[in-house]
Amino acid sequence: MPIARRFPWFVAVLLLSLTACNAEPEDAAPPSTLPQDLRDDYYQPSILGTWSFAGNMKAGRNGSTATLLPSGKVLVVGGVNSTSGMLSSAELYDPATSSWSAASPLPAPRASHTATLLASGKVLVAGGGGGLNVMLSSAVLYDPATNAWSAAGSLYTGRSGHSATLLASGKVLVAGGTDGTNRLSSAELYDPATDSWSATGVMISPHLNFTAVLLASGKVLVAGGYGQPAVVSSAELYDPATGTWSSTGSMVRARYNYSATLLASGKVLVTGGSPGTGTYSTTELYDPAAGTWSAAANMSASRYAHSAIRLASGKVLITGGASIGSTGSAYLATAEVYDPISNLWASAGSMTWPRVGHTMTLLPSGKVLVEGGHDGKTYHTATMLYTP
Repeated sequence: MPIARRFPWFVAVLLLSLTACNAEPEDAAPPSTLPQDLRDDYYQPSILGTWSFAGNMKAGRNGSTATLLPSGKVLVVGGVNSTSGMLSSAELYDPATSSWSAASPLPAPRASHTATLLASGKVLVAGGGGGLNVMLSSAVLYDPATNAWSAAGSLYTGRSGHSATLLASGKVLVAGGTDGTNRLSSAELYDPATDSWSATGVMISPHLNFTAVLLASGKVLVAGGYGQPAVVSSAELYDPATGTWSSTGSMVRARYNYSATLLASGKVLVTGGSPGTGTYSTTELYDPAAGTWSAAANMSASRYAHSAIRLASGKVLITGGASIGSTGSAYLATAEVYDPISNLWASAGSMTWPRVGHTMTLLPSGKVLVEGGHDGKTYHTATMLYTP
């Protein structure tokens, strides 16, 4: 993709250069290659939910964040596009009017950062890339009451492609990512009460383009992504009580740019992703009680760099992404819904535009807002609403 030549490599990773995955692995075969009777066990032919247009953002963007505010509005921050490069702009979506408006811009552009809603109602934006091989250590706070940004304490290590998890204590755990040279195993804690960062336990191995999920126990599950140097299947748990990491069971398959969603049962659903070449349709479940992973039903399509979100019903919505096989690659507009009770997938129709690297936000109404992303040519300003 041209974007890999126009922007720093950390953004190119975020923007998912599809040429990096040039062959589909044998074990990533989509259900369409399975016997008919086995496919019927995995997939329901019905279409669940409907899609509608939710208005245009002021700027197309990829590598942005989307945060549901206490008011019910959605704050979209930063990212990158082919017209403006790195973005400092921010926007607000109002579900009541289904319209977008400009919010105060960031003090400086950034992409591949994290955004975390704090107990105070403010939003902590931390790290990300700020330019050619520039990994930001700076952090800023957005106050919805004043529509203003203020400086927050700086991270110990500039990083992008990291995770940020709000803990039960109100602190924020930031882990992994890259500093532009190395993949990171370090982790830090942000304390809103003191507006300061402190080092916490180091992960067992580095992780980049991975996921971090807060479990019902209060521990944080980190799994997969790029280790050093390859894609890994290993997983580990962070215990806030001790500030330490411990090994847990490894995923069935090594994967990065996948999705991970906490289910109502307390289990974690992992879908799709890539082992480094090709893409997966496979999914798996993590059981915190046993510390083990098991295969779940395959999606209808292999995909990576997609988005996933748990609906109010407890089902999981998957949208977009890219599918790469021996005959080439394709950006996806399709969506599917997973039912944890039946272990079945069903079609959720199709978004109007295919996209990768987008975000999804569950609104108070139960609808889902899809924003951002790109299809290899266009950085989308158009946003969509999914009604279950």
